[in-house]
Amino acid sequence: MEKPILVVAVGGNALLQRGELMSCENQKKSITSTARSLAKLHEKYRLVIVHGNGPQVGLLALQNLSYRDCPPYPMDVLGAETQGMIGYLMQQSIKRELPAENVTTLVTQVIVDANDPAIADPSKFIGPVYDKETAHKLAKQHGWTIKPDGEYWRRVVPSPAPAKIMESDAIKTLLAKDHIVICGGGGGAPVIKNDLNIEGFEAVIDKDATAALLAKEINAAELLILTDGSHVCLNWGKPNERALTDATVAEMKSYEFAAGSMGPKVDACCDFAEQTGGTGNIGDLHQALDVMNRTTGTRIFP
Repeated sequence: MEKPILVVAVGGNALLQRGELMSCENQKKSITSTARSLAKLHEKYRLVIVHGNGPQVGLLALQNLSYRDCPPYPMDVLGAETQGMIGYLMQQSIKRELPAENVTTLVTQVIVDANDPAIADPSKFIGPVYDKETAHKLAKQHGWTIKPDGEYWRRVVPSPAPAKIMESDAIKTLLAKDHIVICGGGGGAPVIKNDLNIEGFEAVIDKDATAALLAKEINAAELLILTDGSHVCLNWGKPNERALTDATVAEMKSYEFAAGSMGPKVDACCDFAEQTGGTGNIGDLHQALDVMNRTTGTRIFP
């Protein structure tokens, strides 16, 4: 019997530890650990992997600004660059864990609406974290929008909702040949479609939203979002913190979660479960198989 399709979204901690120097070597270390966790899932599922790119695309943007002899590249092009870079590193690491399997990275374009109201309120964190004083200084210098991210501050950019994955047919074809597919990196390169023309759009799409949309378009059985916590928690970090294990979409929608962290993950799983009847799962990066075996993590049902 053909294995079911599982779309896995891995966050920034899968690629780089928070506050860590954004060197290639540090990213390789984190990705090696991530690959071990993902490889275990391949025994039961046909895997499609979507990854974040917040720190990396922010670093490329900073590097662009430092070379003043050339105009900075637009954000969609930087997003495409990070898809290739991170996909390449993940592809190598997964291949080491599963040498007999085909692992393919696909640079992915995602159609967005240029009139999406979310564009007026930038919300997607990119780049490194700063203290408040440094963040405000850089914002004034470069014309950035900044917002608090926990105890730090970071740059934010527009994050429109994904409307369509342009390469979903290609992804289905690769899955039919049992490839492990790495795609939709950083939420995909945002583009707008006018008649027959495709043009890049200055934004960074939320990777969890793209993962949910992709899971629907390729008929995935389940969606798994991996992060640095074992469960979705109510009152996170407070004395009355409570972990959620099994919950319905209606229950999850009755709670509020932080827009810059757990909120998009819960929204993505609710959207997937509600529209497909499948299960959305959220759990710890290093316990991926345990989450799918239902021994840890949060599961969201229709």
